[in-house]
Amino acid sequence: MSERRQDGILAVRYRSRPRPSDRVALRRLVARNGFHGASMSAVAAEAGVAAGTAYVHYASKDDLVLAAYLEVKRELGTAAVADLDPTAAAEARFLHMWHRIHRHLAADPDRARFLIQVNGSPYARTAHEMAMATDGDPMMAEAAKPDMTSKLVSLPPEVLYDLGFGPAVRLAAEGKRVPTSVLNTLAQACWRAITKPEAVVRPRSTGRRRTARVR
Repeated sequence: MSERRQDGILAVRYRSRPRPSDRVALRRLVARNGFHGASMSAVAAEAGVAAGTAYVHYASKDDLVLAAYLEVKRELGTAAVADLDPTAAAEARFLHMWHRIHRHLAADPDRARFLIQVNGSPYARTAHEMAMATDGDPMMAEAAKPDMTSKLVSLPPEVLYDLGFGPAVRLAAEGKRVPTSVLNTLAQACWRAITKPEAVVRPRSTGRRRTARVR
């Protein structure tokens, strides 16, 4: 089972040092078969260990799901900011992260499918709260920079994330190769979806109308 921290966010409780193979096995099964096809015995079989072994490391399936989710999100955040130029404009940084997210997930579409499964499940709220409460998230750090926040529309963080990066995740989950031109267009559309519209400067009217001279 999970235990509740003082801040009210559920924390994953481990029985002993967990193994990456348990989380990878669960991620693959959920991505391909959904949560109903990812029992702890199925996870053990996928990981190539004896049935019930996962319970040695995790108190419950819920804890294993949340641990796998946090791992995927942590790896995604690291990939998103790799080689990011901190001096670049906010839009350029967003586009960089968007493409990096798609590239990272497209290399292993099961990661993207797993994220989509979690986001559409009863685990979503707890998983999102835990991810938001994680210290040192590089994507959250980028979103909190003044030049970025000044451009973002006033929406909850999870809504901004879904509008901004959700299409990259869903596209990667399809496992299809997408032309670079399409990816560029989609990334720019996502940026427009989460940012305030730029003020349109219109020429001031003098209120006078010109009339053509008749010669």
